[in-house]
Parts: sequence; structure tokens; C-alpha cells
Amino acid sequence: MTLENKKKYNRPRLPEWIRVKAYAGKGRNQVQNVVKGLGLHTVCESARCPNLGECWHKQTATFMILGDICTRNCRFCAVNHGLPIAPDKNEPYKIAEAVKKMGLKYVVITSVTRDDLEDGGAEHFAEVIKEIRKINGSEIKIEVLTPDFNGDVTALKTVLNASPTVLNHNVETVKRLSKQIRTTATYERSLSFLKMAVEIVDNKIQVKSGLMVGLGENNEEVETVIKDLHDIGVSMLTIGQYLPPSSEHWPLERYVHPDIFEKWRLFALDLGFKSVASAPLVRSSYHAELFANQ
Repeated sequence: MTLENKKKYNRPRLPEWIRVKAYAGKGRNQVQNVVKGLGLHTVCESARCPNLGECWHKQTATFMILGDICTRNCRFCAVNHGLPIAPDKNEPYKIAEAVKKMGLKYVVITSVTRDDLEDGGAEHFAEVIKEIRKINGSEIKIEVLTPDFNGDVTALKTVLNASPTVLNHNVETVKRLSKQIRTTATYERSLSFLKMAVEIVDNKIQVKSGLMVGLGENNEEVETVIKDLHDIGVSMLTIGQYLPPSSEHWPLERYVHPDIFEKWRLFALDLGFKSVASAPLVRSSYHAELFANQ
């Protein structure tokens, strides 16, 4: 799509199966107050997640560490990009305090990509995991959604050695479209990263991945991604509908009907995935606790 055509692009009207209910009230306000009071970031806000209202109403949120500025500029993502500032050394403690204030038993931690840092922020991830357990107890479950750390196995091991409950890294899209919509990251490197994780954890930590649909892929390509992830040992899968954050982002090609999402869910389960969440409003950390306990 040319820049001129892109400017003229208007996202098709939302179908009836992607109507997001508005939420307000005490739960949402409490989450907002905790996050703002501690000076933290959430991917819920930064990525303009359509499920923010529901999740915050239920007093859950996905914390985004290492700032709110990403060193990459993927064409599907709403997170700000540019030159980030140095990581906040007090952030692990702040996250742990937020978890305590919110009374969470299952925590999801993600980050912007930090290609400016030697280890991509891996040690910071590890410190966040350790501090959460230090303040909230060893029984708390922690899911981390990480960037690819440029394929650095040492960085990956740094995170895994902190013993998260789940290690998540998204392939985002099908192989054919990956280079067009992702910056620096590649489909092959994401698969390699996930395969390394599977081999390192040796079934002691669950490995998860996910992708969006509606970017121009076809159904057969989605099934190929599902097979590829299964073949390298990924046990948890999420598939959701891509919704462009603005007219400046990668354009929407189609809305996928819920019946097709269900078909992919059953296909993945038949292959042997432990847990599969596949529906229009599914996101990487949507109902993560329930998903992990399936």
C-alpha cells in the first residue's frame, strides 16, 4: 500500500462479534491509581488494548517494564518508538509493590524492546521476577512476554534462570508477512528463540506464543504457523484479531469470523497444544491465569 493510499485508508466497520463492552467503577479506578501512583506503565494503555476496560475492572493488568519507548517500530504496534531513557533501577520494587496492592496471584510482565541495552533488558526482567517473589511470596505465578533479545541465548537464560511460570514470545504473524510488518525481528529468529527456550526449560516452564490475524494472511498460512510452533515444542498458543491502532499503521485486510478462530483452536488442540485461546478479542495476556491453568 502506497503512502497516499494509506492516508486514505479507513478501517472497515467493526462486525457485531467485536463489540467491546464499556467498563467503569471501583476496580478500574483502583488499578489506574496503583499504576499512576507508582509511576508504572502497562501494555494495556500503551498498546491501546481493546480489553483494558474489562481487565482493569477485574483488577488485572499487564505491566510493561523498561520504559514506554521501544527501539523498534513495528508497523502493527501502537507503543511509542524512539530513543528510550535508562531503565529505572527501582522499577522491580515498584512492580512488586503494585502486585501486592492489587492482590494479584498471577502476574504478567512484558516490555518494550531495548536494542540499546547489551542484554536487551534480560537482567531487568530477572530482577522484576525476583522482587515480585521476594515481596509477594514464592507461590505467586509470573508470566513474562519478552522480545527476542536479538536471539541472544545468554539473555534468554538470564530470564529463564529466574524461573518464571510461563515464557511467552510472539511470532506475531505468518512467515510471508513478518519482514513487512516487524522491525528487526524475523519469523525464523522468533521460532529459533522459542525452540531454545523449550530446550532450556526441559518442561519445567511452559513456553507460549501467539499471532494476530487479519493482516493479509490466508487460513492455510495460519495453520502452518500453528504447526511450526507445535513442532518446536511450544505448548500454549493465542490467536486474536488484528485491529489497527490508527490509519498510520498496517491496514486491516479482513475481520476473521469466530467460527474460523474456533476451527484453529480445535486444530491446535488436535495437534497436541496444552492450552489454546483463539477468538477475535484474544490477546497475549488476556485471561492469562485461566489459560495457564487449563
